[in-house]
Amino acid sequence: MSSTASLRRTERAPLSAAFTRDGVATAIAALLFTVILVSFRPFQPAGAELTGDGGDIVNQLGFGALGAISIFSLMAFADPSVVRSLLSPSWLLMLGFFMLSVVMATDPPSAMRAASFTLIGIMTMATILALPRDAEAFSKVIIFTIVIVMGLSYVGLIVFPLEALHTADSQEPEHAGLWRGVFTHKNIAGPIMACFSFAGLYLYRRGQRLWGAAIFCAAMVFVFHTGSKTTAGLVPFSILIVVLPSLIGMRLGTPVLFALAVIATAVGTLGIVFLPPVKYLASIYFPDMTYTGRTTLWEFAGDMLAKRPWTGYGYESFWGTPLLLNQDQPFDRPWDIRTIVHGHDGYLDIAVLMGIPALCVAVYTFLIAPLRDYMRIPLRKENIYLGDFFMMVVLFTALNAFLESFFFRRADPVWMFFVFGVLGLRQVSLRPLAVRRQS
Repeated sequence: MSSTASLRRTERAPLSAAFTRDGVATAIAALLFTVILVSFRPFQPAGAELTGDGGDIVNQLGFGALGAISIFSLMAFADPSVVRSLLSPSWLLMLGFFMLSVVMATDPPSAMRAASFTLIGIMTMATILALPRDAEAFSKVIIFTIVIVMGLSYVGLIVFPLEALHTADSQEPEHAGLWRGVFTHKNIAGPIMACFSFAGLYLYRRGQRLWGAAIFCAAMVFVFHTGSKTTAGLVPFSILIVVLPSLIGMRLGTPVLFALAVIATAVGTLGIVFLPPVKYLASIYFPDMTYTGRTTLWEFAGDMLAKRPWTGYGYESFWGTPLLLNQDQPFDRPWDIRTIVHGHDGYLDIAVLMGIPALCVAVYTFLIAPLRDYMRIPLRKENIYLGDFFMMVVLFTALNAFLESFFFRRADPVWMFFVFGVLGLRQVSLRPLAVRRQS
């Protein structure tokens, strides 16, 4: 908190604030957020696979350091009550199912190495949320992270075009020319930039209009160049669902619209495979709607899930494993399931890896609990603005998860942002957000 007792003290405040306890905590949060998004292998298309390799010394040391810094920071700088409140009973139960799936994996030691990245990632996001003491500190964390991540991505388009762009020589030549920045794929870059646009709107609403407008515009330009029409369409959709009801004094409308959007998306995606009436209607009116062959994967995953509905197949024990490599590949199947790394539906993958009971817990933890937290947000300006930001992130990523799979996927940046939104909603709902008085 700045002082106005004398001109001399006020002039020193901006510089001295960086070396206070709160200033150091804010700097650590910004550094952690930046590193977890950029990863230890930026501009490398194989980065996602290398992250899960137990023999990769760069990621082992990097994520080990992240975990150590997070634990130290939580003990040294964070409010213990805030730390205790971040993980709810439903989260603990969800993590219990996650660890059970590790134990039941076909190769538990390898699964545990991969799971350790996921656990460190969750703890890092919790640390980022627990360290900033007020709205100004949180804004600084957001601005620093976005400037570095987005700046590297834009610079990479010029300095490292073969790495920052999809090329015709890659495994997916149809994506040639599309932007991916520091990330491994356009399907990661697009959602992350979408979340950055929500952050820009948050900054604009709380008065930092230059930063907010610049971040929003730069993020949306990047989104359009990733070629993801779904992402580009979900951004304004998520903003309208969250902001519009609040502006007209009907905050209850946001959870209702959130629930309707999730249900409609579930019926429109998985429903055309697993719900006979919907499947019948889709075959008549939309016979070519396969979501780029995803329905084939979902049908196969559903058949395999029926064989082990209660426990699933174990973490890292289904897609890309010998179990599928030995499967026959029909000539008319659009995608070769033997080479697919995930099922392109996060909810279905949770059921396949952990079982249907785990999916039920995930639906409550990831979808229902955030709605409850949103309705409990104190009616204070800063809490509402930050809560709306987290809600946009959760809504966007929750809908995106019906076409992509990132839940518990190690340190996937989209998964990290989803955890950020879910835990952030819980934190902002429990206590009024402090605001630093201006000098």
